[in-house]
Amino acid sequence: MESHHVADWLLAAGYKVRKAANCQAALQAIEEHAPALIVSDMFMPGACGATAIAQLKRYAPAALLIAVSGYFKSGSGVSADEALSAGAARALAKPVRRAQLLTAVSELIGPPD
Repeated sequence: MESHHVADWLLAAGYKVRKAANCQAALQAIEEHAPALIVSDMFMPGACGATAIAQLKRYAPAALLIAVSGYFKSGSGVSADEALSAGAARALAKPVRRAQLLTAVSELIGPPD
């Protein structure tokens, strides 16, 4: 799953999207736009794992978060349980499929406006 795929999938479904290349840019975007939902890879430049989730949730405590990682499936690195314990509403293992992501988003925040 690459960020441009996620953004494209969400935009095509009618959701508003803001992209960030790293943790610092994500935190700035969160402060400026107060998102209802954050979709984040567990390993992004500037933060990783449960630390990344905790940082994002600290800036946007009301936002729901979908954590994505290739490590959930392989059993190495950060576990899905750790992501959920850190505040993620969902933990999706890569490769994430379009329908899987859109279902999770819709279940968490409903259909697009």
